[in-house]
Amino acid sequence: MQYRRLGRSGLQLSALSLGSWVTFRNQLDTRGAAELMKQAFDAGVNFFDNAEQYAGGESERIMGEALRTLGLRRDSYTVSSKVFWGGKLPTQRGLSRKHIRDAADAALARLQVDYLDLFFCHRPDLDTPIEETVRAMGDLVRQGKVLYWGTSEWEADQIAEAAGIARALGVDPPTMEQPQYNLFVRHKVEREFARLYESLGLGTTIWSPLASGILSGKYAAGIPAGSRMTLPEYQWLRERLESPTGREQVEKAGQLAQLAAELGGTPSQLAIAWCVRNPHVSTVILGASTPAQLAENLAALDLQPRLTSEILVRIEAIVGNAPAPAERF
Repeated sequence: MQYRRLGRSGLQLSALSLGSWVTFRNQLDTRGAAELMKQAFDAGVNFFDNAEQYAGGESERIMGEALRTLGLRRDSYTVSSKVFWGGKLPTQRGLSRKHIRDAADAALARLQVDYLDLFFCHRPDLDTPIEETVRAMGDLVRQGKVLYWGTSEWEADQIAEAAGIARALGVDPPTMEQPQYNLFVRHKVEREFARLYESLGLGTTIWSPLASGILSGKYAAGIPAGSRMTLPEYQWLRERLESPTGREQVEKAGQLAQLAAELGGTPSQLAIAWCVRNPHVSTVILGASTPAQLAENLAALDLQPRLTSEILVRIEAIVGNAPAPAERF
């Protein structure tokens, strides 16, 4: 396993981590989750990602039970939660001081830990002043309930504003962002955040490296039974797959699969290895529902050295979506 600092912080995260979105509760019970988490931990994974929204809190409860069952030392792993969608009532949503505190306490209880290593603002809240959110996160850090706080799917200017407010208030600024990043979604990580890596030391914990499974190649012949796109609550993913853009991505994924075979790897391994090669990626969050799937994805690091400059040119020729460099005048 490779380990990387979370941005400019001193925290070392495994280059590959394990997330619970979609799988915990929907596809895995506590026993299955514990099995996968042990497999990942034994392979060197030290970061497990979660959120209050995932399965309405059940994902965190299952992860907490799994951590208790495994008996891992608290200083041997990191765990996260995210705050925004905690329920249907007005006080259960958004990034107000109240909901941030309530969400943090609820996550600690469900995960059965005394502190969260990482705590993300799951989306920007346009109805709450950023200063209020920054103050609330600063309070959690000061209280020892959170070690590092960050954002997920925020715009670069929102992150920069939060960091500026934090400096003015003398509290901890955001350390990391959790954006989607894969061969089909690249602009934020490769272009929009470029200045933040240097100015803020921003780290990234990226999600959806397989573009919701499209880059794994499993949708080449349709939607297989048991996949996430057959789940009622993920109908929106199915609609995206069946759109013209989705069909085009499936075609490109087929071409990438041929290239992966040439390199002696699988389509999933190629897509994950491509994400890992970006030095601004602190960790790539993997999603898996079976031990075999997790083992395959973890082996992506073995494929990384084969992504030579020539191979990268061939990949670009297939996807054809590299963000244009910033203009200089």
